[in-house]
Amino acid sequence: MTVSTPSAARTRIAPIGLLFLAITSIAWGLNWPVMKFLLGELPPLTTRGFTGVVGAMLLAGLAVARGDSLRVPRQAWAPLVVLALLNVSGWSALIGVSLLWLSGGEAAVLACTMPVLASLLAWWILGERMSLRRMLAMLMAFAGIVALMGGVGISASLQKLPGVALALLGAFGFALGTVLAKRFKLALPLLSSSAWQIGIGCLPVSLLGMTLETAHFSTLSWGIWALLGYVVAVPLCAAYVCWFAAVKMLPASVAAIGTMAVPVIGVVGSAIALHEPLGIGKIAALLFTLAGVALATRA
Repeated sequence: MTVSTPSAARTRIAPIGLLFLAITSIAWGLNWPVMKFLLGELPPLTTRGFTGVVGAMLLAGLAVARGDSLRVPRQAWAPLVVLALLNVSGWSALIGVSLLWLSGGEAAVLACTMPVLASLLAWWILGERMSLRRMLAMLMAFAGIVALMGGVGISASLQKLPGVALALLGAFGFALGTVLAKRFKLALPLLSSSAWQIGIGCLPVSLLGMTLETAHFSTLSWGIWALLGYVVAVPLCAAYVCWFAAVKMLPASVAAIGTMAVPVIGVVGSAIALHEPLGIGKIAALLFTLAGVALATRA
């Protein structure tokens, strides 16, 4: 891998892109305790698919209200579908299904290989150069996440092999989608592009959930419906729009490394909302991970 000078690595980082990335990480991180609570009431694929389809319709309505066109040029359909399947379908479905074989900590650690894969793909496909500082920062953040998840070890038993394969495939798909988003450069307004990607990506997840799972929406309380509304508005609509904006403005490797803050925020949010334990070891791991993310995104 070609190592660039610090100045070359810094020139392409846009401050507004870092702001969008921060909003994405906070929204996705705070969604952890919400999803943990919702999964006690609804199955995972149905929850992800249903909220995604509703969120896509909401974004489409906002795009029309702003005067943005939802029309997709004929030549843009193929890349749009590819990005939707990689960034939304694969990530939501594969990581969710991997939990049938893996613990939450194991799945989280495997999912966090995404920034590493994205950095390698960005170097190979886009020619992005990685500075030595950014590579060290990525390793710092990944080490902090492993420690954060309790030093979780992923056993090599054949029983867990399907879960490991699904989690790694989901991480690879999201990494490839992040890099290809910069290569394709869809000529669509941001809201319209987000609506189409979330809608196309979540529709098969929703159909898969209806086929494999049983959900009882009629028995849900108003509190659960309110949480579903929050998931639609914040982690899906707002966060995905900010994510797609960040990917456009930042090097793919920087955007990917920034997502390593998601589990950090998720653990803190779960400790506050769900009263999960947060000892001195986890706090140290949190700070170590955040230090790595900050070092990687420092202009």
